Amino acid sequence: MTNNSEKTLPNDVDSDYSLPGRLEESNSNIFVYEENKPNSNGRSYFLIFIVFIVISSGFYLFYFVNQEDIDSQIIESTLNLTPEQILVNQYDVGEYGSEHAHAAIAVIVGDTKLNFGLPQFQLTSKYIHFENENPYLIHKHAVNVPLAMLFTSFGMEFTSDCIILKNNESVKNKKFCAEEGDSLIFYVNGKQFTSDITQYVFHHNDRILISLGSEESISKHLKHLESLEIFDIPNRVPEYPENSITI
Repeated sequence: MTNNSEKTLPNDVDSDYSLPGRLEESNSNIFVYEENKPNSNGRSYFLIFIVFIVISSGFYLFYFVNQEDIDSQIIESTLNLTPEQILVNQYDVGEYGSEHAHAAIAVIVGDTKLNFGLPQFQLTSKYIHFENENPYLIHKHAVNVPLAMLFTSFGMEFTSDCIILKNNESVKNKKFCAEEGDSLIFYVNGKQFTSDITQYVFHHNDRILISLGSEESISKHLKHLESLEIFDIPNRVPEYPENSITI
């Protein structure tokens, strides 16, 4: 006779934990419940947002501080402007023909005067230039044109004690610097000019001296500059008795 106890199904309370293969779960005391971890995605997104705001603010601040330079660079690259047109925009130069002024200039190294009557110095800029082989008379054809536009047009630069000629390959000595006891001095209308001479915008009949040498020679250079005639229609001017630098 069959034992009825063998056919008795397990009680519900034992059914789950007594099944084969669930030995590890048969003791509820050692059953480990996995805790729900807090969602960290929200915090990550927030940090990314903060970083984005900080970086964006930095770019905006940089653009705000340098807006004029950045905009001008964008315009220059977009329009493919010439070097002269870039300077026209930089100095807010007026329309061609908005002014007509002449000035006399002398650049003298020691007792040698640079000869701006040579071809490489003639008509190098539309707005400010030498012409008709005249070695000293500057023509200006618009308002707000600084001397920088003249010097840049033929590659002349100045340091605290040197005159540099960059764009003239035929120059044997491209850099003229003050020797011991000498100095580079600027004069406008007989008075020493202590600001940046390249930023000076001359007026009609101005006389400009750039002297690299001893202070004792200044009076002689000023006297020579004063002797130069400023006229509206420049004529061919003969070379002066001073030596000329062949450039």
